[in-house]
Amino acid sequence: MTDIAVLGAGMHPWGKWGRSFVSYGTAAARAALADAGLDWPDVESVVGADTVRGGYPGYVAGATFAQALGWQGARVTSVYAACASGAQAIGTARAQILAGLADVVLVVGADAAPKGFFAPAGGDRPDDPDWLRFRVLGATNPAYFALYARRRMALYGDTPEDFAQVKVKNAAAGALNPLARYRKPVTAAEVAASAVVADPLRLLDICATSDGGAALVLSSMDFARRHGRPDPVRIRAVSTVTPTYPKAVLDLPDLATDSAAAVSPAPYTFRASIARAAYEEAGLGPRDLSLAEVYDLSTALELEWYEDIGLCGQGEGAKLVRDGVTALGGRVPVNASGGLASFGEAVPAQAIAQVCELTWQLRGTAGDRQVPGARAGITANQGLFGHGSAVVAVR
Repeated sequence: MTDIAVLGAGMHPWGKWGRSFVSYGTAAARAALADAGLDWPDVESVVGADTVRGGYPGYVAGATFAQALGWQGARVTSVYAACASGAQAIGTARAQILAGLADVVLVVGADAAPKGFFAPAGGDRPDDPDWLRFRVLGATNPAYFALYARRRMALYGDTPEDFAQVKVKNAAAGALNPLARYRKPVTAAEVAASAVVADPLRLLDICATSDGGAALVLSSMDFARRHGRPDPVRIRAVSTVTPTYPKAVLDLPDLATDSAAAVSPAPYTFRASIARAAYEEAGLGPRDLSLAEVYDLSTALELEWYEDIGLCGQGEGAKLVRDGVTALGGRVPVNASGGLASFGEAVPAQAIAQVCELTWQLRGTAGDRQVPGARAGITANQGLFGHGSAVVAVR
């Protein structure tokens, strides 16, 4: 058995607060410790998801948070995997627990994001594909998201109205989440009336950049039982797989696909393989899910994730939204937290925040956005440079 226990989950509310990422991370850590009923000296290891500046790793987060909380001798690790950093941090913590190196591990991620959309760090880096796609192609994140949206429109007949319904759904959930940055319902007409950023995507189709933090206190199952938690939320799988050659679908920040002239493409796209590996490890499948938290950088991208995590076949994502399947009250709510549409990006905290939401849902403590009878959930997101990210949690 490779389960570990989630003893505590905590977040700093997301927004634009104008403070250091350290303050958000330490606030989230203290909230997670309080939730776990543990004190900071009880923590034997700290794993920090590195803070990012425009896609470039900026701070060694593990030691930074350990120092801010007060040096107490804990083992420390820092992890960088762009938007997958949080899941990599959770995976590192799990490995330490299962290896017997620590009984209690604190996982923290936080960021103070720049205003506007992310841009590359300064300087010339012609060997960096992220720098190249910004500087040579002019492929900013919104432009890239728009190309994916256009691809869905051409292949599957998706419409801007379908994309708008994703925002409407997520905004309705976010309005019920006290930790979300945007807590106001949105109509499809308001999405359609917002400014065009990169056709066909409008301002309300694309997530913002935010300040925020998230933290988890993880432990061995034995420790949880000894401390009065016989039936905690458990992390059953962590997938951090990389792509398989040849890649036949263009993926950020790569500028081209691999040639499939002599070798057939893999049976699953990269994103689909991320979830598949998590399911295989957990011994679960899409039909077992009560809910999912996915990486909605844009409304169109959320539809891709429905297909990638196996909720439907290729090209069928928009139908799930139209039928209300992924809304609160639907068969498999997706982004019951409100998603990035309601939070915005605080890059190293994102994957951790997703697991916080699963934890609260599986405990039955998510308040007005509670998914009734939640027993299993999956998170999914993707970091630059082939970093996969999926976590399966169960109760």
